[in-house]
Amino acid sequence: MALKEKIDSKQLILCGEISPPQSCDGDVIREKARYFKGLVDAVNITDNQTAIARLSSIASAKILLDEGVEPIMQMTCRDRNRLAMQSDLLGAAALGLRNLLCVTGDYPTFGDQPEAKGVFDLDSIQLIAAASHMNQGLLLSGHEMKKAPDFLIGAAANPCGQPMEMRLIRLHKKIQAGARFIQTQAVFDLELFSRWLQQAVAWGLTEKAVILAGVLPLKSVKAVRHMQQVPGVRIDEGYVHRMQQANDPQEEGVKIAVEIIHALVRMKGVAGIHLMPVMWESITPILLREAGWTTLNQGERP
Repeated sequence: MALKEKIDSKQLILCGEISPPQSCDGDVIREKARYFKGLVDAVNITDNQTAIARLSSIASAKILLDEGVEPIMQMTCRDRNRLAMQSDLLGAAALGLRNLLCVTGDYPTFGDQPEAKGVFDLDSIQLIAAASHMNQGLLLSGHEMKKAPDFLIGAAANPCGQPMEMRLIRLHKKIQAGARFIQTQAVFDLELFSRWLQQAVAWGLTEKAVILAGVLPLKSVKAVRHMQQVPGVRIDEGYVHRMQQANDPQEEGVKIAVEIIHALVRMKGVAGIHLMPVMWESITPILLREAGWTTLNQGERP
């Protein structure tokens, strides 16, 4: 079942994520694809994540498509002006890519080439609107296309970012602009996420777009420290302590991720999980087995 159809169903949605390599080795994508094939509904391909140059999201998404895995192509506003973004979107559509996640992107100073110039001609809300106009057959110039794309458009959200009301306003604007699915930043504070979600439900946002809650399995104490430095990420101190005291941090990280998945899928307004095994894609089958995802997926969304 295609992601677009799955969104219209009442079944839980499961997305994965792959980080392209810092090389032109497409076999890396093919190798990582096998950890997701037949297990998830779609897989994100990040676009120069953390402002580091990687194999392009369009090329990587096409490789995934050829491997029988439905891709979600990410596009950041950091690296392109509006001409380049529209051109790349038309190219992606011509290659058969249909799922698009629009993000503003990390500033170049976060990456390994801090002297790079950020473009930010459009922000993520404007990019969503531009893709929506393209779906209607119009470029930003107003020129009518003979053949229009048909993108399923998604956006990102940071539930733990402050102030919460401003985050909700931005989410509302993204949905108004045309986003049909929302993937959140990794959730490590269930109480704070629950408060954000309750507000999103109260605002009627979960009726207009599906919320896919982010889950990132922690691989090590080093990974915990890294995530603590990510803007807007809040990690419950209980999880930090467990990772620090664990004899096998990887095993403990999987246990924590399973607990978070079980808690999230019971929350009203959560339509599914966005699994982000950053540079640890091989853990995906194990994590889903431990979580009993097949059984969870037999029930309807809360």
